[in-house]
Amino acid sequence: MTTTFNETQLSKRRLLLGATAGVATSVFPAWRRALAADQYGLIVIGGGTAGMPAAIFAAERGTRVLVIDKAPILGGTLDRSNGQIAAAGTVFQDAKGIKDTPDAHYADNMRINRNTADPVLTRLFVDNAGDSVNWLAKNGYRVMDDHPTTGGGHEPFSQPRYMWGAEEGVSIFKAMEPLLLKGVEAGRIDVLTSTGAADLIQDSTGAVLGVMTENDEGKLQDHFGQNVLISSGGFAANPRMFQDMHGVPLTRDIAYPYSQGQGILLGQSAGGYVRGQDKFATLFGGLLIDNNYPSPFEAYFSGNPERRPPREIYVNVHGDRFVREDYPGLDYREQALGRQPGLRMWIIADHEMMTTSKPFVGGWTVDQMMEGFETHSMFFKADSIDALGVKAGVNPQRLRQSVDQFNEAIDSGAPDPFGRVHRPSKIAKGPFYAVTMTGWTVVSSAGLTVDGRLRVMRPDGTPVHNLYAAGEVLGAGVTSGKAFTNGSLVTPAITFGRLLGQKLLDFRV
Repeated sequence: MTTTFNETQLSKRRLLLGATAGVATSVFPAWRRALAADQYGLIVIGGGTAGMPAAIFAAERGTRVLVIDKAPILGGTLDRSNGQIAAAGTVFQDAKGIKDTPDAHYADNMRINRNTADPVLTRLFVDNAGDSVNWLAKNGYRVMDDHPTTGGGHEPFSQPRYMWGAEEGVSIFKAMEPLLLKGVEAGRIDVLTSTGAADLIQDSTGAVLGVMTENDEGKLQDHFGQNVLISSGGFAANPRMFQDMHGVPLTRDIAYPYSQGQGILLGQSAGGYVRGQDKFATLFGGLLIDNNYPSPFEAYFSGNPERRPPREIYVNVHGDRFVREDYPGLDYREQALGRQPGLRMWIIADHEMMTTSKPFVGGWTVDQMMEGFETHSMFFKADSIDALGVKAGVNPQRLRQSVDQFNEAIDSGAPDPFGRVHRPSKIAKGPFYAVTMTGWTVVSSAGLTVDGRLRVMRPDGTPVHNLYAAGEVLGAGVTSGKAFTNGSLVTPAITFGRLLGQKLLDFRV
């Protein structure tokens, strides 16, 4: 579900625009950069889920903070995020008598992602997540009445610790925005919106001294700081970078438009390196408008076998089945789809299945489904399986073999080749139907490498001095692993930003 800010919220946020015009120094010669008198304790590149708490807590410690953001407003992806968080030891658990610990949270996280998340950063996240959520709660954040829960659309936790607010990501923003504005009003936080980071300023040793910015009018300015935090998000709106990093296409046009990977490139330019390219994970399919990636989204695929036991089979472009369609675990099906060419699958059914089953396109009726075969570019209909394969762009011979194998096992009473249990009918009577479903994601999984203090690291294992990173610029895979682990994207972003501002950064007098 996508949530947007209303005009009142936008107007309030735009008060920050231009609030600090003239605070930046002019561009100094290189030998004078380290001598600049007007220095910040912290410069934050990206005022979103991680950048806002970092600025808030750093300002509360008495240092001056500069927040820059390429967008005209702050908040980053919180205007479209589901805002799903997870933590142990929260006031929301206490209110319902739920006993939980960071150790149990850590064990659950690593179980769900099969130990593919970074253990050091996952530990840092879960050990401090409860304090982060309680801080939000102290400042007005509330969760849905039936939360915390063990899970939503993905693999469940063993304890209820998963939650989100009524306004999703906006609920989190509303808890943090007044604190940020308080810092602005106190003269502790300066904000430059519609301004991107063009370069990092470094001395001869490679230590970062500040940021060169460029606003929407092309004006360049230098800003000097004791610490620089890159929290500008990932690259899930950059198709070429996504393909280069993960080796799969960016299929859906949904990500925050400013998620172009600039922060990762800045970190690399300063000596850092990227990891997590292998952590890519895809959601289990959706109906796109067409195959011109990234494509607009039409509807979700209702592929949960517990809510809708499937009668159809799923095949890849080769015409081969690749998954047990009725397997109850979503992660298994997501991982299987992630290994298919183009992240695509075709749902294959006969006329009886299509007209008497609950539709597998979310929110659609049977009549809408049948109309789709006349009008939609991702729907295909034919009188034979061979002709269906030709129309759908699927290997017709192997598609026929997959259907025959499925039917013959039912006829003979033999086990399904993939272990499928729910097989109420064969794919037998034409016309036959195929619908293309495509895996997608809203995040990027690779990002800058940091250590346990969130310092950006070089390939030789040494830190880039004064340079830190938090949020999706680290890659979603660092705390979620090669999976969608509940609450392991938004919560660590908030937590790492808070920890940096609160205690990990050094503000020298």
